[in-house]
Amino acid sequence: MENKRLLSLDAFRGFTIAAMIVVNFPGSWSHVYLPLLHASWHGMTPTDLIFPFFLFIVGVSIALAYTKLLNRGIGRGAIYRKILFRTFKIFLVGLLLNYIHHFDLSQLRYAGVLQRIAIVFLAVSLLFLHTRWKTQLVTGGLILVVYWLAMVLIPTPGNDKAMLEPGINLAAWVDSQLLPGKMWQGTWDPEGILSTFPAIATGIMGMLTGRLILSEMGEERKVIWMFFLGTILAIAGYIWSWFFPLNKNLWTSSYVLVTGGLAMILLAASLFRVDMQNKTGIARIGIIFGSNAITIYVLADILGFVFYGTPIGGSTLNTYFVNLSKHTLLSPEFMSLLYALLYVGILFIPAWWLYKKKIFIKL
Repeated sequence: MENKRLLSLDAFRGFTIAAMIVVNFPGSWSHVYLPLLHASWHGMTPTDLIFPFFLFIVGVSIALAYTKLLNRGIGRGAIYRKILFRTFKIFLVGLLLNYIHHFDLSQLRYAGVLQRIAIVFLAVSLLFLHTRWKTQLVTGGLILVVYWLAMVLIPTPGNDKAMLEPGINLAAWVDSQLLPGKMWQGTWDPEGILSTFPAIATGIMGMLTGRLILSEMGEERKVIWMFFLGTILAIAGYIWSWFFPLNKNLWTSSYVLVTGGLAMILLAASLFRVDMQNKTGIARIGIIFGSNAITIYVLADILGFVFYGTPIGGSTLNTYFVNLSKHTLLSPEFMSLLYALLYVGILFIPAWWLYKKKIFIKL
């Protein structure tokens, strides 16, 4: 599969971005089904799978893309320039998207989804270029173990023992000391400094999965191994959660293993169905979204000003839509979800046009 584009990966990426838009852009935040909200603290909902899935996909893509470049004889210098330029673009776009919501530098949030993607991309790319898979595996494992021990053993100033509660844990304290700008939760940020390290481990898991996909073993064996390893990792993460709870805000080590294991299982299923059996079907929607995933994510944020923030006759489009529930038998939660799905449908139009024109924008 080294010289063949993995449509299954595009499909997985595309559905992940579509899901991210659905949960980020409901018709009303006052009316959302519970599975479409993040867990308030410890625990995990389906929504909490989305971001780690994307970082896992970033890792897989790094292994596939840079293996291809190296095999074509592209020099490491040229690859370094690509990595640094792309990291800069993604990070900068993340800052700009945050800035246009306030147009106030004092309210600028330096942490964020795109910023974390940029940092994970940079770290995993450099690790891929300079180390072998065994070193990568050990590095990922050490990150998770050291992060766990630090979070449960090191008390923050003012506390006599380590805490894992919001705002008074080690990650929050590091953010308060080192993270510039505004933080998402005032005194802490879910995409903060310390929790970015286990997020890098999520990317490493994806990179190692990419190496497995590129290996010489037969295609069916690859799928079987991905199912097996994904299941083992998810179970191991669940067991670890008895001691270090599943928590997206802290990006706990148990959370990394559970979400990474589930991502591996879903990618294996997609690989088997789309690339091996050549049955795209509904996967075509994901492939179209996945071909320009970050571009569509950015576009969703920009168009949100029109579909969510522009008053028309005293209210916004999303408010009008959700209020239709008062005149139907449909619940406000259903109308809120339906509006989010319609918004995804609207974003599918530019995604489809870019795909049809073979325009692939790499931020």
